[in-house]
Amino acid sequence: MRAYQIMTPRLTTVQVDTPVAAAAELMLTKRISGLPVVDATGKLVGIVSEGDFLRRGEIGTRRRRSSWLEFFTGPGKLASEFVRQEGRTVKDVMTTDPVTISEEEELENIVQIMEQKGIKRLPVLRGDTLIGIVTRANLLQAVANLSRGTPQPTASDDELRRQILAAMEDQPWCPMGLNVVVGNGIVDLSGIITDDRQRGAAMVAAKNVAGVKAVYDHLCWVDTMTGTYIDPREETAKAP
Repeated sequence: MRAYQIMTPRLTTVQVDTPVAAAAELMLTKRISGLPVVDATGKLVGIVSEGDFLRRGEIGTRRRRSSWLEFFTGPGKLASEFVRQEGRTVKDVMTTDPVTISEEEELENIVQIMEQKGIKRLPVLRGDTLIGIVTRANLLQAVANLSRGTPQPTASDDELRRQILAAMEDQPWCPMGLNVVVGNGIVDLSGIITDDRQRGAAMVAAKNVAGVKAVYDHLCWVDTMTGTYIDPREETAKAP
């Protein structure tokens, strides 16, 4: 399998001048742990993740050192830390020049890159254009799909995936972070819903695409008021 066959294509992004507080709120609302950062033309320029918010002045978690350690650290690094801890825009806290992959990258290489670089997500580029992102969750879904003995996706599976995404992406009820993996006509849906009726609509949309043999539901329901979530995979595991 390749990156384009498992990536999340409907991306939530922020721009370099997005306030840090707005980016944090967006990540909480969308229940995602990282956001690609783009410039005014839509070109990828960085990535911001949960780790970038650990050391912040607002929550009193600034890095503290003794005076002699500060001396050996040097003014340059201390200045950079100050910007990351006190800066008010995404540009101040993001990781620049993020590691990226092409849409044709094979899963084995993707895993190797994640392990070597110690990262959890890889933006997917087509040329210079950002078209998706591969996370560990995407890899987990691919493992679940292939563990059932489903063959590697074919060109017809890729077309089914395209049609399913097209059927849902512009709908107001489309799950957040929608992802679709297809193998031998068998579809795995994942993403986040805030109303269980979205689940039914997504299942119908996928099943209505000619050539689909079966649809597996991995959509995670989240209560926006309490943060409670239900993962259907966990519920299935509990079933007698």
